[in-house]
Amino acid sequence: MIEIPTDIPADLVPLAWLVGVWEGTGVIDYRAGETHYEGEFSHRVSFSHDGGPFLNYSATAVLLETDERPAQQLTSESGFWRIARSAHDAAPGPGLLPALAAEPERTAEDVEKLRVSADGGFPLEVALSRSDGVQELYLGEVNGPRIDLGTDAVVRSAGAKDYASATRLYGLVDGHLLWAWDIAALGQSLASHASARLAKVS
Repeated sequence: MIEIPTDIPADLVPLAWLVGVWEGTGVIDYRAGETHYEGEFSHRVSFSHDGGPFLNYSATAVLLETDERPAQQLTSESGFWRIARSAHDAAPGPGLLPALAAEPERTAEDVEKLRVSADGGFPLEVALSRSDGVQELYLGEVNGPRIDLGTDAVVRSAGAKDYASATRLYGLVDGHLLWAWDIAALGQSLASHASARLAKVS
């Protein structure tokens, strides 16, 4: 059963099941040319909110130590998840520009009007920045305890490795957060890259 925090803004109710800290392990399995990347990693993911119409997101991954290699920090990422809405005068921005009008308090009925897909999902935007020099904008949909995302834009710094696109799938299964991440990187087409199973720890 999904519990909805009483203090969560109405815009975030479709994402409420994500709120908290999740920890667990996952596996890497990706081939690029002659190289086969594989191993098990520990993963910590946090979703929180501070009253705004978005979730704050952060995650870290560490490759676990084996007899052949030491533990290795893989990447950290942070960003924001929100239900997609059209820009309007009651929203602040861009930058530090204040809103031009007072925004009415959102209600569950307002949020219900945002359902767009035939099966009742809500449009989702996710902006992520990673420690390896890659920034991603994902578009997708949240439908109950399932999220499907695909990159709409990828920006790489001069020092980042080749990374062209990605998809991510998240789901709540038997109280655990399961996810899978497919990437097109290092000259390869989109393929399975990593997956994990996380338990809620707070």
